[in-house]
Amino acid sequence: MKIMTLNTHSLIEENYPRKLCDFVSAIRAEKPHIIALQEVNQTASAEEVSGSIRGYVQCSENAVIRSDNHVYKAAEILRKTGTEYYWTWLPVKRGYDKYDEGIAVMSLSPILETDVFTPSRNDDYGNWKTRKIIGVRTEAFPDEWFFSVHFGWWNDEDDPFGEQWIKTCRHMKKYENVWLMGDFNCPAEARGEGYDMMTLSYWHDSFVLAEKKHGSVTVSGRIDGWDSADEKGMRIDQIWCRKKEIVTDYQVIFDGSNYPVVSDHYGVMIDYERSIV
Repeated sequence: MKIMTLNTHSLIEENYPRKLCDFVSAIRAEKPHIIALQEVNQTASAEEVSGSIRGYVQCSENAVIRSDNHVYKAAEILRKTGTEYYWTWLPVKRGYDKYDEGIAVMSLSPILETDVFTPSRNDDYGNWKTRKIIGVRTEAFPDEWFFSVHFGWWNDEDDPFGEQWIKTCRHMKKYENVWLMGDFNCPAEARGEGYDMMTLSYWHDSFVLAEKKHGSVTVSGRIDGWDSADEKGMRIDQIWCRKKEIVTDYQVIFDGSNYPVVSDHYGVMIDYERSIV
C-alpha cells in the first residue's frame, strides 16, 4: 500500500505548466493508492467546468470546479495517458485575492464516502486563516479513512495549532483506522510544540515507524508563513496514523533528487503493509 502527500503551491509556482507535467509523470510512474494534496488552487474567475467530470466526487455543494483547477487538470492528463484516478476537492478560502484555495484527495480506487471538517476557529472563506480537512473512504480500503490536512501555526494567537489538533482528535474518534496526511506546519525538530503534542496524543509518525528512510526535510528554506524558518530545513509535511502500522519505506519525493521539484514543499510517500480487498 503506497500513499503520498504534497503541498502543491499550484498555479502560483514559476514554470507551473512544466511542474504540472513533472508531477503527473511521477504519479504515473509511482501510482500511489492515495494522494493527499494541499494548496490545490484554481483561479476564481476561470470558467466553470460544465457537465459531469469523470472520476470526480463532490464533497460540498460549495465545490465548483473551474477549468484551471490543479487536481482536475492532473486527473484529466492522467486519465488520457491511461491512469485513472478518482478524486475530490474542497474549497477552503480565498488565496492571494484571486484563487480558490482548497485541499484534495486522489484515489486509484472509487471513493465510497467523504468527510469534511473545520478544525479552525475561523470558518470564513475570506479569512486566510480558515482551515478545513477532507477525508475519503474507498472501495479498495473500506475500513480506512485518509484525510488531507493543512493546519495553522503553533504560535498563532488568533487560531493556534493546539486548538485545531484537539478538535481534530475529537472528530477522528469515530473512526478506527485513520491516516492524517499533509502540511502540519509543525516542524518535527521543534520541542515542546505541535509535533510533541501529536506524539503525546498517541498518534504515530510514519517517519518514526519506517523501517527504511530516504530523506526527511520537506521545506528547505524560507516560504510563505515561515519567514524565520531554519535554513537547515524543516520536516513539516508528514503522514500520521492512529494505529501503529508497519511502514516498510519512507521517502521524500519531488526534492530534485527523487523526481523534480514541483512546489515550495517536497512531498512524502510511504509504503505500509495492507492487503487490498
